[in-house]
Amino acid sequence: MTQSPWLSVIGIGEDGLEGLSASARALLDAADIVAGGDRHLAMMPKQTHDLLAWPTPLEDLFDDLAKHGAAGRQVAVLATGNPMWYGVGVKLSARFKPEEMTVIPGSSAFDMACARLVWPQAETACLTVHGRPVETVNGHLRPGARLVVLCRDGRSPREIAAELVKLGYGGSAMTALCRMGGPNEVRVDATAADWPDEPTDDFVSVGIHCVADDGAKAYSRSPGLPDEAFRHDGQLTKREVRAMTLAALQPKPGETLWDIGAGCGSIAIEWMRASEHGAAVAIERSKARAGLIAENSAALGTPKLELVIGAAPEALADLGQPDAVFIGGGIATDGVFDAAWQALPPGGRLTANVVTAEGEARVLALHNQFGGELRRLEISRAEPRGDFNMWRALAPVTQWSVTKSA
Repeated sequence: MTQSPWLSVIGIGEDGLEGLSASARALLDAADIVAGGDRHLAMMPKQTHDLLAWPTPLEDLFDDLAKHGAAGRQVAVLATGNPMWYGVGVKLSARFKPEEMTVIPGSSAFDMACARLVWPQAETACLTVHGRPVETVNGHLRPGARLVVLCRDGRSPREIAAELVKLGYGGSAMTALCRMGGPNEVRVDATAADWPDEPTDDFVSVGIHCVADDGAKAYSRSPGLPDEAFRHDGQLTKREVRAMTLAALQPKPGETLWDIGAGCGSIAIEWMRASEHGAAVAIERSKARAGLIAENSAALGTPKLELVIGAAPEALADLGQPDAVFIGGGIATDGVFDAAWQALPPGGRLTANVVTAEGEARVLALHNQFGGELRRLEISRAEPRGDFNMWRALAPVTQWSVTKSA
C-alpha cells in the first residue's frame, strides 16, 4: 500500500506568500501545522494554523513532526529558496521516506545570484559556508573562476574577503547580494582587498569573480599537487608517489577515505579535492603533525577533513565504515592492517606504501595471502649541480593495492 504524503516542504522567498505558486499555496492552506524559522512564520496570517518554530539544533523537532504525521495531521515546512540545495529538505529527506514528502522548491539564492550577475549557472561553482568553515571557498580558487557562496551571516563576506587576500586573490571582484527577491534587496560591490569592515545584512550570498594577484598559487584539483603546497616536517608523500597513490585508491563521489599515519595530511586532502562530496579521516599520532594537517586542510579548501589524533589500531575504533583505506605508516604494527581490513566493506580498496625492509616484508606476506597488485615506485628528479643537471633518486616505495572481495 502506497503511503500518502503528509509532509510538505515549501520553498519561500523574500516576496513571502505572494511569491508562492498555486500548488504550494494549496498545500500550505491545507496544512494543520506549519513549521519554519521565525522569519518564515512571521509571513503567515494570524491564527490560521498551529505554528512550530525551529529549535536549535534543528533535528530536535523531527520527532515531533513524526508524531504529527503518525496522527494523520498534514504538516507544511517553510524553507528559504530551494529546500533541497543546502536546505532543510536535505535533512528531512534523511529522516523521512520519499513517499511521505512533497517538495516544492522556490528560487534558490544561487539561481537569483547568477541571474543578477548574468553568469552561466552551469559554469559557476555554487558553495555554502552556512554551517561550514569559510575556508571551504579556498579549494575553488583559480584565475577566472566564478563562485556564488551562500553565507552564514553578514560577517561572512568580510571573512571570505580576508581568505582571498591571504591566498593572493585580493583583486577578485566580490558582490554581496542581500535579501534577493524582496523589496529590501541590497547590492554591495568591491574587490576583496577593499571589502568594507561593516557587516552586511544577515541574509546574503556573495558572488566572486576570481582574479589572481602576481605570484598567487592556482592549484589543480587533480591529484599530484606540488610538494610546496603542503606545510610539513619531512613526513610527506612526494608528489609523484602521491599521484600514483590516489590513482590506486580511485576516489569516487561521496566516498570516505581513512588515511592511517597521515603525516601532513596530503593523501586525505587530495582525496577530498578529487572526490566531489567526498570525506576523509586523517589518523595521526603526532600532535605537531596534526596541527600541520589542520593548517593544510584549511589552506587547500578541505576544512571538513576529520582529524583523529591517536595511534592505530586503537584510534580506528568507532570511525564508521570507510570506502577506501590508505596506510602510509604503521602497516608492520600488529593489528593495523587487520582493523582496517575488517572495517572495509566488500568492494572497498586498500593501498599501502612502505619504504622500510620491515614494512616491505609485511606487505609481501599480505600480498601472498590476499592478492592484489604490487608496484615498485622509483622516482628520480633532476637537480642542478653547477652548470649541469644530475638525477637525484628519491627513496624507493613499495606499493600494495588490493580490493576486498565479497
